[in-house]
Amino acid sequence: EKITHHGKRADSIVKGMLAHSRVGKGEKELTNINSLADEYLRLSYHGLRAKDKDFNAEFKAELDPDLPKVNVIPQDIGRVLLNLINNAFQACSDAEKPLVQVSTKHSESGIQISVSDNGPGIPENIKDKIFQPFFTTKPTGQGTGLGLSLSYDIIKAHGGKLTVEKETGNRTTFICFLPIVNSK
Repeated sequence: EKITHHGKRADSIVKGMLAHSRVGKGEKELTNINSLADEYLRLSYHGLRAKDKDFNAEFKAELDPDLPKVNVIPQDIGRVLLNLINNAFQACSDAEKPLVQVSTKHSESGIQISVSDNGPGIPENIKDKIFQPFFTTKPTGQGTGLGLSLSYDIIKAHGGKLTVEKETGNRTTFICFLPIVNSK
């Protein structure tokens, strides 16, 4: 039983490392980020519900209707969104009324995608470490510590920035900023 457990864990670490090495190999195309965000929000929620029938949370999408299409690798941005949204659902799963919110916003220099949750928040003393490979706050066997590191690298490869903010109360927000390059 222990060999199987640790074998599966090693397998997920290797797969995560392989995904890390594949960043940026796809083709960029003009992509509707609102559609991508909405799709991955629903995919994440239903995926977690399929794994755990008792899991329940509220989720909202506040998508800027004037968001232009952006030249990105959709699979990579989808991977980032899925990771951030899955983390958000897991972070707030013990909250009284779990809530995950995804929003998009257009500015002159680019677009912003925010993923927020009402979980316990990220302690200040580890905030600087969360984008490092193999750093995880999850219990042993529940995370590889590669998700946020991979997400950070993907956004950086797209010329953007990934940051985290702790807002009033326990609300945590991850913000992806993508510059508008060759968009229509």
